[in-house]
Amino acid sequence: MVKVTLLGAGSGFTLPLFTDILNIEGVDRGIIGLVDIDAKRLAINIKLMERVIELLGKKGWRVEASTDRCEILPKTDYLISTVEVSGVHCVRHDYDIPLKYGIDQCIGDTIGPGGVMKALRTLPAFIEILQDAKRLCPNALLMNYTNPMSIMSLGTVRTTDQPYVGLCHSVQGSSRHLANVAGVPYDEMEWRCGGVNHMAWFTELRHKGKDLYPVLLEAIEDPEVLEKDPVRFEIMRQFGYFVTESSGHFSEYVPYFRKRKDLIKRYCRDGFLGGSGFYANSWPEWRQNVDKQRRAMASGKEDIPLNRGLEYAADIIEAHLFDRPTIIHASVPNTGLIPNLPLDGVVEVAVLVNREGYTPSYFGPLPEQVAALCRSNMAVYELTVQGILNGDRESIIHAMMLDPLSAAVCSPAEIREMAEELFAADRKYIPAWCASKPKAAKKAKKKSGAARKRKAKPDDAVSEVSSMAARK
Repeated sequence: MVKVTLLGAGSGFTLPLFTDILNIEGVDRGIIGLVDIDAKRLAINIKLMERVIELLGKKGWRVEASTDRCEILPKTDYLISTVEVSGVHCVRHDYDIPLKYGIDQCIGDTIGPGGVMKALRTLPAFIEILQDAKRLCPNALLMNYTNPMSIMSLGTVRTTDQPYVGLCHSVQGSSRHLANVAGVPYDEMEWRCGGVNHMAWFTELRHKGKDLYPVLLEAIEDPEVLEKDPVRFEIMRQFGYFVTESSGHFSEYVPYFRKRKDLIKRYCRDGFLGGSGFYANSWPEWRQNVDKQRRAMASGKEDIPLNRGLEYAADIIEAHLFDRPTIIHASVPNTGLIPNLPLDGVVEVAVLVNREGYTPSYFGPLPEQVAALCRSNMAVYELTVQGILNGDRESIIHAMMLDPLSAAVCSPAEIREMAEELFAADRKYIPAWCASKPKAAKKAKKKSGAARKRKAKPDDAVSEVSSMAARK
């Protein structure tokens, strides 16, 4: 009897993950543990999972569910997190406020102002989950799908010693995308990929010994091919390697593509290809549509896809439970795996999974130009995690200052001002130590402001007005 518990059962992962798990050969008896603090969404997914169990003929499986995770965690063998903390209430702020300062985000949930704010909401809650897991299911393998993945993973490995991996689908999707563009069978393509989540790099890409990068460079001379992935192909052309995250999301990770309107027009497209505010504009509707579709599936009014997909969770469970070794790509501590990235950080590399659990593989140094891009993001992750673990709001502000896109657009003073606006807007959902300024800082600012008024010169006033106009 195996027990798999999913935290955040209202997420979009519930159906595909458990469909995959129920398709594992030999897993005939088990418990699906579902936890969500939203009772209505939890009820929808209980019915949906019971329907999937029925359709797949898995009579030895049953569902256990609760809004209280402590009721479900005991005896869990595999704990999967897909939690979302108040994101739908904050996504508008996380996009609109940075935009006032010229920081144009597409997704905004893993890097930049939006990613840091999501970390402030999510990592503290996840640390509490990790403490409960250590107490109630200390032998469970941990898997996390919640963004911001690198920040969540870095915070996790500094909080618990339970076996952990951070999981994404960008490596699986990108490798298949490259095989398609190169026109080679996927199973015949040889490749190596490493870096950090959403910024991992295909440093080797071959078919029957032939380097595929010249083939890709030739392929993107066709405007129709280039148009399907404009940012990533431009990065490949300029830096020499293809990156794992989609064009729209990746455009936020670097300072090159979103700092001016002409660059956005040239390189970014609608939707996941770089649409401004795409996530903020779409998320509320997505949430409603997902719930509507699941109700229809659970009631039999709509078909349920029952084939096994490409997510790693089922592969991990199968490999560990039956000692059927497999290779996944996951976020893990950088124990020298990529030596030219920070050794106290988290990296995404190939990981062997078998009965022993997770064994990350040595990748070696990244080409320096792409390692430098990774390090620029890892500084943001490090300061965010330090801030959250130490209750240090200055670290959070410094993390935003070091974000590559924010730094390409704003001065440090402007980024600090933006951060204070974000803290105020999201104050109900972030830790109290970060929600408002310390009293001493408020008094100092008030005193400083009075001094500036007494000593202000005409040029100072003009400069301040010009700065505000530039932001608008």
